[in-house]
Amino acid sequence: MRKLFIFFLYISVNASFAQELNCNVVVNAQFTGSENQQIFKSLQSQLREFINNTKWTNKEFKPQERINCSMFLNIESNTGDTFSGTLQLQSTRPVYNTTYSTPLYNFNDKDFSFRYVEFQNLNYSPNQYQSNLVSVLAFHIYVMLGIDADSFAPKGGNPYFDQARAILTYSQQEDFKGWKLEDGISSRFALIDNIFSNTYKEYRSTMYDYHINGLDIMYKDVKKGKEALVGAFDGLMALNKRRPNSFILRVFFDAKAEEVSSIFSDGPSVNIKSLVDNLYKLAPTHSSKWRSIKY
Repeated sequence: MRKLFIFFLYISVNASFAQELNCNVVVNAQFTGSENQQIFKSLQSQLREFINNTKWTNKEFKPQERINCSMFLNIESNTGDTFSGTLQLQSTRPVYNTTYSTPLYNFNDKDFSFRYVEFQNLNYSPNQYQSNLVSVLAFHIYVMLGIDADSFAPKGGNPYFDQARAILTYSQQEDFKGWKLEDGISSRFALIDNIFSNTYKEYRSTMYDYHINGLDIMYKDVKKGKEALVGAFDGLMALNKRRPNSFILRVFFDAKAEEVSSIFSDGPSVNIKSLVDNLYKLAPTHSSKWRSIKY
């Protein structure tokens, strides 16, 4: 009986300290032409274990509070222990009092190359460079944690974005793309720079208003929630007037465009003519979705 009690106590304690992420990782290497496909299976297994079992924060997450996310690593080429490809990342957050999960992050990291030897140890250090593979994964994990926290509290993501910036800083010492100013307007450097810049401050405030004042109240008043969502886009319009077609707006709508179209294509009806006009200005690449909105 005593052993049984200790067993359940062990489960209870470990459940209360569950890690932050519930991440599905897929590694696709079908276009590499490599005959050694086992190494990619090993990589996929190691990445899943590394991401889901690492303690990324000092917060205690209950199992149901873990952030659901996915990473799709498409390896396009490899020579020896050097691999190149793209990394597609997505994360979601539950909407209050519903079974619906709203997308928060949908990012395609196209400048992803790394070195990997099968079964090598994958360890993360918050203050020290380990490898580009670890740095890129950790960077995006902290961005996901930051965006998730911003959706619950104003500037709630600060400590996580701070850590993403720290990773960026110490990863610049190596000769891998994506970490420096000269690496383009859609790089990791550009992403964290936009998040911290006062020029794009409305992105973060909109993430809070959109979720807390909009989606999270729809369970009790759909119309009021939709009206709040309309108001939340005023901040993005201010941002767009300052910097039209900015990268951070693309980041927002790559995650949210499908959802926005779906929400406003169904009842109850609210006055959204001006919103639709604004959506064409904010995200012209998603025009096909805005055309499906009826009012």
